[in-house]
Amino acid sequence: MTPDSNSKITIAGAGLAGALLATLLARRGWSVEVFEKRPDPRRKGYEGGRSINLALAERGLHALRQAGLTDAVMAQAVMMRGRMVHPKDGTVQLQRYGKDDSEVIWSVHRGRLNISLLDAAEAAGARIQFDRRLDGVDFETRRLTLVDDHDRQRSEHGFDVLIGADGAGSSVRQALASALPPGERFEPLGHGYKELEVPPAADGDFALEANALHIWPRGHYMCIALPNTEKTFTVTLFLPNEGNPSFAALPDHRAAHAFFAREFGDALALIPDFDADWSGHPIGSLSTLYIDHWHLDGRAVLLGDAAHAMVPFHGQGMNCAFEDCVALLQHIESAAGWSSAFAGFAAERQPNAAAIQAMALENYVEMRDRVDDPDFLLQRQLERVLAERHPGLFVPRYSMVSFLRVPYATAFARGQVQRQILVDSTAGCRSLDEVDLIAADARVQARLQPLTTG
Repeated sequence: MTPDSNSKITIAGAGLAGALLATLLARRGWSVEVFEKRPDPRRKGYEGGRSINLALAERGLHALRQAGLTDAVMAQAVMMRGRMVHPKDGTVQLQRYGKDDSEVIWSVHRGRLNISLLDAAEAAGARIQFDRRLDGVDFETRRLTLVDDHDRQRSEHGFDVLIGADGAGSSVRQALASALPPGERFEPLGHGYKELEVPPAADGDFALEANALHIWPRGHYMCIALPNTEKTFTVTLFLPNEGNPSFAALPDHRAAHAFFAREFGDALALIPDFDADWSGHPIGSLSTLYIDHWHLDGRAVLLGDAAHAMVPFHGQGMNCAFEDCVALLQHIESAAGWSSAFAGFAAERQPNAAAIQAMALENYVEMRDRVDDPDFLLQRQLERVLAERHPGLFVPRYSMVSFLRVPYATAFARGQVQRQILVDSTAGCRSLDEVDLIAADARVQARLQPLTTG
C-alpha cells in the first residue's frame, strides 16, 4: 500500500530541487503542479543573485540519471580535477580531488541547469505556473493563497499534499510555523561573498587552467574561481563582514581594487571589468539553517534549502537537495501513507543534512587556511597512501562525500576517525619518508571497519 495515487502533489518552488522533484514524480504518474514566484527563465531570462556556478558530484549525477537528464546536463559541464591553489608567493599547485580523472566534480551553470530541469518537468507532465508567489497556506482547508507580484492579482488553489522546495526563505516553512513550530535557527557565518568575472583570454581560450577549481587562500578569507563553458571564470571573494579586512572596510571599488592588488594581484590582472563588477554586484550573505520539524503529518514536507540551507564550501548544497528528491520519492513509493512517507524521509535525511552542514563549515576553514599548510599537505599525502594500502577501509572523506553515495553522516563520522589517524601518524614528521607506515596501518585496522557503500 502506498500514498493515494489520486492525490495531487503541489510543489512550491521551481528552482533546481523543485523542478527535479516534479520531473521524478511526474515520470512515475503522479499529478504534479508547481508554483514559482519568479518569471519563467526561458522567456524572461535567468534572474541572477546567487552564484551562477555549481559543483555537480556523484549524488547529484545519480539523481539526474533517474530523471534521464545526464546527457543534457553533462554537455554543458566543465570537469574540475581538483583545487588549483594560488598561494601569495605566486606558486601554483594542483591538489587532485580523487585518484585520477574517474574521480572529478563538474562545474555547471545554475541558470542553464534550471532550464533543462523545467523542460524535463513539463515534458514529463508536470504543470508549472510562474509569477505565483505563495502568500499563505490554510492547512485545515488545504488551500493556498498566491500572488502575482506584477499585476497584484491574488488567487487560491486547493492542494492534497504540499512540498516546500522554495529555498532558504521558504514561504512553506513560514506557513508551517503557524501550525507546527519548526524549531528554526539561522546561524550567520559572519562572512559574505561578492562575484566577479574572468573573461576569455585574448586567443578566446580559458585565461586559467580550465579543469580545476582555483583557490587563492589567505587565512581568514579567500577567492575561488570556477570555469564556465563560455571559457569564462566566475570569481567569488569570501570575506568577513566586519573587521579588517572585511567588506565593511572596502566602501567602494577603489578600496576594493587596492585590496585585490595587494592580496590577489594575479587574479586582479585577469578581471578587466573589476570596478564595474564590484560596484554592480551585491554582497551575498552566508548562513546555515537548522530546523527541528520538516513535515506536518501527511499534509506538507520541506526539502533542500527550505529544510537545511548550508554554506557553499563543500559544493554539496545542490547535490544534497537532489539526493533529498530521490529519497523522498523512494519513501513515497514504499510507505503506507503520506504521513509515514514524510516521517520516514525526515528521519533518514535530517542526520545526513546536519552532517554535510558541519562538513561544509569545516571545509571553509580548510580552503581558506589549510590548503597551503605543510602539515595539511603531508596529511593529504599520507591519506592517499593509506587509501591505496587499505582500499574499502580507509576512504578519504572527500571521496565519500563527492564520489560515493554513502550517507553523509557515515562520511562525517568516519572522517573524524581518519583525520585523527592522519594527525597521530604524522606527528613530528616533516615528510612522508619519516612516517611510520606500519604504525599507521595498525591504526587503520584497529579503528576502522570496512566501508559499506550499498
